[in-house]
Amino acid sequence: MNKLKDIMVYILKRYPNKDDLSNARLTKLVYLSDWHQCLNYKKQISPIDWYFDNFGPYVSDVQNTALENPALFEIEETRNMFGKLKRVVRLLNEQYEPSLETGEIESIEHIINNTSKLNWDEFIKLVYSTYPIISSDKYSKLNLIKKAAKYRLAQAEKMN
Repeated sequence: MNKLKDIMVYILKRYPNKDDLSNARLTKLVYLSDWHQCLNYKKQISPIDWYFDNFGPYVSDVQNTALENPALFEIEETRNMFGKLKRVVRLLNEQYEPSLETGEIESIEHIINNTSKLNWDEFIKLVYSTYPIISSDKYSKLNLIKKAAKYRLAQAEKMN
């Protein structure tokens, strides 16, 4: 999961609102980056096998990666504005340089630029509006590469 570690570091370094980076938001930022990468490069950035549960695309990989790398990440338990517990993922080593390809960085930057100004509700609406979510049943695996191929085909058919 070194690639996931590098994605997480990149987002944690570049995301402007560090206190917004709960485990849930960070996980969904990785999902959106993977989805963008699949649409544009026909592959994911991360090695995650995405799953659609009650909370949209969710897996424990991001939190587990943070916990497995205590010299690099910490998880701070805090409260959201409604008083509910949230786990904010923080980067401890700013000197760590993630190893990512140019296209991967472009996908992550695109997601950061398009989500960093969104509040939680707007952000979640965006995540839930993605094709893999709207075209899948809850409690199913999300094969983003196949979903991207179907999405591109549907878009091409609309153009004709």
